Amino acid sequence: MTIHVEGLVAIAIFYLLILVVGIWAAWKNKHSGEAEGTDRSETIMVGGRDIGLFVGGFTMTATWVGGGYINGTAEYVYLPGYGLAWAQAPFGYALSLVVGGLFFAKPMRSRGYVTMLDPFQQIYGKRMGGLLFIPALMGEIFWSAAILSALGATLSVIVDINIKMSVVISALIAIFYTLVGGLYSVAYTDVVQLFCIFLGLWISVPFALTNPAVSDIGITAVTQIYQAPWRGSVAKEDTWVWIDNFCLLMLGGIPWQVYFQRVLSASSATYAQVLSFLAAFGCLVMAVPSVLIGAIGASTDWNQTSYGPVSPKEKDEADMILPIVLQHLCPPFVSFFGLGAVSAAVMSSADSSILSASSMFARNIYQMAFRQSASDKEIVWVMRITIFVFGGLATVMALLTGTVYGLWYLSSDLVYVIIFPQLLSVLFVKGTNTYGSVAAYLFGMVLRIGGGEPYLRLPPFIYYPGWVVEERVHHLTGLVEKVVVQKFPYKTVSMVASFLGNVAFSHLAKYLFESGKLSHKYDFLDAVVSKDSGEIMDKTTLVTRSNNIVLSELASVKPRLSVTLASTFTRRDTLPTAIEDEEDSSPDSPDHKLD
Repeated sequence: MTIHVEGLVAIAIFYLLILVVGIWAAWKNKHSGEAEGTDRSETIMVGGRDIGLFVGGFTMTATWVGGGYINGTAEYVYLPGYGLAWAQAPFGYALSLVVGGLFFAKPMRSRGYVTMLDPFQQIYGKRMGGLLFIPALMGEIFWSAAILSALGATLSVIVDINIKMSVVISALIAIFYTLVGGLYSVAYTDVVQLFCIFLGLWISVPFALTNPAVSDIGITAVTQIYQAPWRGSVAKEDTWVWIDNFCLLMLGGIPWQVYFQRVLSASSATYAQVLSFLAAFGCLVMAVPSVLIGAIGASTDWNQTSYGPVSPKEKDEADMILPIVLQHLCPPFVSFFGLGAVSAAVMSSADSSILSASSMFARNIYQMAFRQSASDKEIVWVMRITIFVFGGLATVMALLTGTVYGLWYLSSDLVYVIIFPQLLSVLFVKGTNTYGSVAAYLFGMVLRIGGGEPYLRLPPFIYYPGWVVEERVHHLTGLVEKVVVQKFPYKTVSMVASFLGNVAFSHLAKYLFESGKLSHKYDFLDAVVSKDSGEIMDKTTLVTRSNNIVLSELASVKPRLSVTLASTFTRRDTLPTAIEDEEDSSPDSPDHKLD
């Protein structure tokens, strides 16, 4: 086994840089929020709600720009038969941030929520909030596991060291500074992460472009030389699949705690919107070097490189095209610098998902569902324990599970078809209740899982119109696998059905109970006829009950935040708007009262 000393040194330098920044951020902000009386647990989850424009812009961009984003974009541009036309992540996630900024950031931030699940538990109750926590948790954990799994593959390209050891060390570093500093450490390391990606890739691209084995990418975009043109195209029969996937990225990229974690940490609702728009631009900019590297991979005669005559696609290594290009088409010092930076960035990408999962568990499950009288210190310790547990779980899955990407694809689909329509309902649709929420949950889950998941070898039990059977050949083993492919946009249809089911069943339940067609005793979820339910967490109930006083954070942003904004932040022109937004969109205003 060969140890590349230069590669190890490069990785060590970048890892140390991120670790030092994470610890420094924790030390710098250890007393943040104390002057205003903010709980320590809330500071860990959303900072002191004082993330500024510079750090906020970077950390919001890093919501999606990380190891999976840059590797995945390069992979799809490189893959024959897909190309740039199917590299949907840059535009999909950019539009996701725009839509989130336009419609979701303002109501969520102005009402002073702490996690994404707060409005669900406020309207639908703690039990429904617990059910919605399941797909949200799966998405965060599987995303972290997929990132760490990609990290192991990337490191195997750079240095011939034990992959399991490198993944464990990477996870421990991310877990450690997240434990110490919470959101502040995540935000400041995001700045370093994006600088690492930007510098590492842009330094490498010119060397790879001028390698003698690489043809003109302008020609290979439209002409077949070594493989199909990397510009790609969308066949007529795949149009609905393309639209379905794009809607999944654009709308399904909104209902994630990693996004609202940044939104809720902004200093005002207006700032949250501005940061979303800046991040959308950042997503597009950060995708450019990945697109170029994918194009370079598609334009390379691999027989002239140290990689060998067999292309990455034929070795089933297309998912590692970015580190392969950097390793075999760039000089060693450039290669190690670029790959070290990318590896550190991939490692840093896992932190926000781990923090998001622990925040939702500590606040929405442990505190609201089981220990409503828990002290702030107790919640902090629960967060620390769950950060370690969820981080360890993601690490174990990355090391032992060969289908981690399939699990993430399925869980991200469930976030889209289950949580997004319910988020729409609680924020913008009056009159929905827990009965509709349960029906929507079941509709979305059955319709999505019924379509199957090829990555998990999960066969469908619902065959949507236009389904076909395709044969997929494994290049290394020669095995032929028959897979059912759904050509129907069933993911988006499942999402729409879930939304309509929520509205319809909510109004049906309300009509049946209020008209007397169903006895009030059958309202077992206390969602319609109970006026002072212990299950439905509306703001007035939460604030007035003495034993639930710790849950008053669900009320609109406390006056201390609004009053002291002028002396804390320089953007004074946003303050009147922000304060008006908080008053206008407060849950206890007439427009937001429960039916």
